[in-house]
Amino acid sequence: MKRALVLGVLLTVGALSLAITAAQQPAAGGAAQAAAPKVVEVEKLRDNLFMLKGGGGNTAVFVTTTGVIVVDTKNPGWGQPILDKIKELTDKPVTTIVNTHTHGDHVSGNVAFPATVDIVVQENTKTNMEKMDIFKEHNGRGLPKRTFKDKMTIGSGADRFDLYYFGRGHTNGDAWIVFPALRVVHAGDIFAGKSLPLLDYNNGGTGVEIGDSLAKAHAGIKDVDTIITGHATVQMTWADLAEYAQFNKDFLAAVRAGKKAGKSADDIAAGWTIPGKYKGYVLTTNPAQAQQRLKDNVTNIFKEIQ
Repeated sequence: MKRALVLGVLLTVGALSLAITAAQQPAAGGAAQAAAPKVVEVEKLRDNLFMLKGGGGNTAVFVTTTGVIVVDTKNPGWGQPILDKIKELTDKPVTTIVNTHTHGDHVSGNVAFPATVDIVVQENTKTNMEKMDIFKEHNGRGLPKRTFKDKMTIGSGADRFDLYYFGRGHTNGDAWIVFPALRVVHAGDIFAGKSLPLLDYNNGGTGVEIGDSLAKAHAGIKDVDTIITGHATVQMTWADLAEYAQFNKDFLAAVRAGKKAGKSADDIAAGWTIPGKYKGYVLTTNPAQAQQRLKDNVTNIFKEIQ
């Protein structure tokens, strides 16, 4: 009997180990995707401004008279494909990278760029990036060289671009990159698209403040027509930003009202739907994550407002 018991325990432990190991390994589809060709799609927004899609967050390529400014560099392994694509667009060198925030699908390609490239981020993003494994693995290569707090201007005339920070939202370092001569801004993931935002509380994100931060950006940035979002495949208008700020404020108000009425976070998440006035909005672009995103946002806002 003891022998049978020991054997049963060993079999159970072995099965559990296999399950944990399997859970820790990337899915077969994920491995195949990683091995797939890294195709960078180009969309021309202006004569000297391009959006590169695929491989993570949207990348902006701004070609100036002296060099190229790159905004966000996608997932690990996508830095070189970005560089290769830029060579097809211009023979000018990349001089500057601006990262909108700390996440791996926006900063990991930094490590493939020449060490001479200047890298600029909001000061909180620098602190967040220094914790990331990819930069530790590359001995700090790709980390920011310069930071700004609230605003920085680089270049002049038609080559000028402005960096702004209007407060916490997706993270605590969400930068807005404005190309004044082109009337375009790159918003990163504080405005990833018309969906519930991913709120990264580990890096200072907030569901309570994000609506106000978005509204401050809308009020504080002037003379812009077009917004490159963090992930949407189409550009947004300036009116879309005002609407998205209100969408987040309305979501916060619904959570506050539900909590005041004595509802739990789970009850609020189960009963909330996108108001009809927000046409074209989705919970997330990934249906499998939609309900979890909704529940996470409500739960975290609950913690913030307690």
